[in-house]
Amino acid sequence: MTILGVNQPEPDENSWQYQLDRFVENNQQELAALAWGFYQEQGHKNITLGIDFIPTPHFISCSREALEKLNKSVNNKLQEILGLVDGYQPEQEVLMIGLANNGVKLIYFEPELNPPECFEKLGQNINSLLEQLETKITAQIQK
Repeated sequence: MTILGVNQPEPDENSWQYQLDRFVENNQQELAALAWGFYQEQGHKNITLGIDFIPTPHFISCSREALEKLNKSVNNKLQEILGLVDGYQPEQEVLMIGLANNGVKLIYFEPELNPPECFEKLGQNINSLLEQLETKITAQIQK
C-alpha cells in the first residue's frame, strides 16, 4: 500500500488502521452526513473532525493549531494532510483524521451522494449520528 508517496506494508486485520478502513467503507453515507452536520455546526472555523481510538473510539474536534503542532512533533510528515485540510470542500467530500498511539490515518473520500444530500436523506441530527457511529465503531473494534 502507498500512503502519501511512501510504500507501507498492508495493515494487519487487527490493526486500528485496518478496522478504520472497514468502518469507513461500510458507513460512508453516515460519515458524510456527520461531516456535513459537523461543518454546519462549526461554521467556517478551522476545525477538522477526527476519530480518536484511545481509550475507545470516539469523535473529536481537531483545531488547525493542534494539527500543526502534531505535524511539527513528527518532523513535518503530515504536511500533505495539512494541505488537504486547507483545500477541503465539505459540500463534495469527507475529510477526517484517525488518531491512535501509533499513528495518524487520513479519512478522505467523495461519497456517492454529496454530504448535504446524505445529511438530508438520513434526517438525523449531529448528536444522534455521533452516538450511532461511535456505537458501531466500538462494536466493530471489539470483535
